[in-house]
Amino acid sequence: MSNINNLLNALQGVKKTGTNKWVARCCAHEDKSPSLAIKELDDGRILLHCFAGCDVASIVSAIGFELQDLFPERLEIKKGERRPFDAYQVMECLRDESLIVLLAASDMCANGFISVDDAIRVQQAHERIAAAYDLARGK
Repeated sequence: MSNINNLLNALQGVKKTGTNKWVARCCAHEDKSPSLAIKELDDGRILLHCFAGCDVASIVSAIGFELQDLFPERLEIKKGERRPFDAYQVMECLRDESLIVLLAASDMCANGFISVDDAIRVQQAHERIAAAYDLARGK
Protein backbone atom coordinates (compact mmCIF):
# COMPACT_ATOMS: atom_id res chain seq x y z
CA MET A 1 0.00 0.00 0.00
CA SER A 2 1.32 3.46 -0.82
CA ASN A 3 2.14 6.11 1.78
CA ILE A 4 -0.91 8.18 0.82
CA ASN A 5 -3.26 5.23 1.36
CA ASN A 6 -1.66 4.50 4.74
CA LEU A 7 -2.04 8.15 5.73
CA LEU A 8 -5.66 8.45 4.56
CA ASN A 9 -6.58 5.22 6.37
CA ALA A 10 -5.12 6.62 9.60
CA LEU A 11 -7.19 9.83 9.44
CA GLN A 12 -10.85 10.46 10.21
CA GLY A 13 -13.45 12.28 8.15
CA VAL A 14 -11.48 11.99 4.89
CA LYS A 15 -13.13 13.55 1.85
CA LYS A 16 -11.69 13.74 -1.66
CA THR A 17 -11.63 17.33 -2.95
CA GLY A 18 -9.88 16.88 -6.27
CA THR A 19 -7.20 14.94 -8.09
CA ASN A 20 -4.74 13.78 -5.41
CA LYS A 21 -6.33 16.17 -2.88
CA TRP A 22 -8.29 15.47 0.31
CA VAL A 23 -9.41 17.08 3.54
CA ALA A 24 -9.74 15.33 6.89
CA ARG A 25 -10.11 16.07 10.57
CA CYS A 26 -6.74 17.00 12.00
CA CYS A 27 -5.54 14.41 14.47
CA ALA A 28 -3.21 16.86 16.28
CA HIS A 29 -6.07 18.84 17.83
CA GLU A 30 -9.75 18.31 18.65
CA ASP A 31 -11.23 18.82 15.22
CA LYS A 32 -14.98 18.68 14.66
CA SER A 33 -14.83 19.48 10.94
CA PRO A 34 -12.06 18.91 8.39
CA SER A 35 -9.23 21.42 8.81
CA LEU A 36 -6.41 19.28 7.43
CA ALA A 37 -5.59 19.63 3.72
CA ILE A 38 -3.71 16.75 2.11
CA LYS A 39 -2.12 16.70 -1.32
CA GLU A 40 -0.06 14.00 -3.02
CA LEU A 41 2.40 15.37 -5.58
CA ASP A 42 3.21 13.54 -8.82
CA ASP A 43 6.53 12.31 -7.39
CA GLY A 44 4.83 10.72 -4.35
CA ARG A 45 5.56 13.43 -1.78
CA ILE A 46 2.67 14.24 0.54
CA LEU A 47 1.92 17.80 1.65
CA LEU A 48 -0.13 18.50 4.79
CA HIS A 49 -1.56 21.78 5.99
CA CYS A 50 -3.71 22.29 9.08
CA PHE A 51 -5.76 25.47 8.83
CA ALA A 52 -5.95 25.57 12.64
CA GLY A 53 -2.15 25.93 12.76
CA CYS A 54 -0.89 22.49 13.80
CA ASP A 55 2.64 21.78 12.58
CA VAL A 56 3.30 18.81 10.32
CA ALA A 57 5.47 17.01 12.88
CA SER A 58 2.60 17.04 15.40
CA ILE A 59 0.14 15.79 12.81
CA VAL A 60 2.22 12.81 11.68
CA SER A 61 3.23 12.00 15.27
CA ALA A 62 -0.43 11.91 16.36
CA ILE A 63 -1.10 9.02 13.93
CA GLY A 64 2.16 7.21 14.59
CA PHE A 65 3.90 8.31 11.40
CA GLU A 66 7.25 10.02 10.90
CA LEU A 67 8.07 12.94 8.62
CA GLN A 68 9.94 10.60 6.29
CA ASP A 69 6.66 8.74 5.68
CA LEU A 70 5.53 11.78 3.66
CA PHE A 71 8.24 11.17 1.09
CA PRO A 72 8.72 8.30 -1.38
CA GLU A 73 11.47 5.80 -0.75
CA ARG A 74 14.87 6.89 -1.95
CA LEU A 75 16.95 4.86 -4.32
CA GLU A 76 20.21 3.68 -2.82
CA ILE A 77 23.32 4.73 -4.71
CA LYS A 78 26.39 2.61 -4.12
CA LYS A 79 29.47 4.33 -2.78
CA GLY A 80 31.63 5.61 -5.60
CA GLU A 81 28.77 5.44 -8.12
CA ARG A 82 27.95 8.77 -9.78
CA ARG A 83 24.92 9.63 -11.77
CA PRO A 84 25.04 12.63 -14.04
CA PHE A 85 22.32 15.19 -13.48
CA ASP A 86 21.22 17.70 -16.06
CA ALA A 87 20.57 21.35 -15.21
CA TYR A 88 16.80 20.82 -15.03
CA GLN A 89 17.19 18.05 -12.44
CA VAL A 90 19.50 20.21 -10.34
CA MET A 91 17.06 23.15 -10.48
CA GLU A 92 14.18 20.82 -9.59
CA CYS A 93 16.10 19.67 -6.51
CA LEU A 94 16.86 23.28 -5.55
CA ARG A 95 13.16 24.15 -5.90
CA ASP A 96 12.14 21.26 -3.66
CA GLU A 97 14.76 21.98 -1.02
CA SER A 98 13.91 25.69 -0.98
CA LEU A 99 10.28 24.67 -0.32
CA ILE A 100 11.46 22.80 2.80
CA VAL A 101 13.26 25.94 3.98
CA LEU A 102 10.17 28.07 3.23
CA LEU A 103 7.87 25.73 5.18
CA ALA A 104 10.25 25.73 8.17
CA ALA A 105 10.48 29.54 8.05
CA SER A 106 6.68 29.73 7.93
CA ASP A 107 6.42 27.49 11.01
CA MET A 108 9.07 29.62 12.73
CA CYS A 109 7.07 32.79 12.02
CA ALA A 110 3.80 31.23 13.14
CA ASN A 111 5.05 29.41 16.23
CA GLY A 112 8.34 31.09 17.14
CA PHE A 113 10.18 27.79 16.81
CA ILE A 114 10.56 24.66 14.72
CA SER A 115 10.87 21.11 15.95
CA VAL A 116 14.19 19.31 16.16
CA ASP A 117 13.10 17.05 13.29
CA ASP A 118 12.29 20.08 11.14
CA ALA A 119 15.63 21.70 12.04
CA ILE A 120 17.42 18.50 10.97
CA ARG A 121 15.49 18.53 7.68
CA VAL A 122 16.43 22.20 7.09
CA GLN A 123 20.08 21.23 7.66
CA GLN A 124 19.65 18.44 5.09
CA ALA A 125 18.13 20.97 2.66
CA HIS A 126 21.18 23.20 3.15
CA GLU A 127 23.51 20.26 2.46
CA ARG A 128 21.61 19.35 -0.71
CA ILE A 129 21.64 22.95 -1.95
CA ALA A 130 25.39 23.13 -1.26
CA ALA A 131 25.89 19.82 -3.10
CA ALA A 132 23.96 21.16 -6.11
CA TYR A 133 26.18 24.24 -6.07
CA ASP A 134 29.31 22.06 -5.98
CA LEU A 135 27.93 19.92 -8.81
CA ALA A 136 27.32 23.02 -10.91
CA ARG A 137 30.90 24.13 -10.27
CA GLY A 138 32.20 20.73 -11.33
CA LYS A 139 33.41 19.58 -7.93
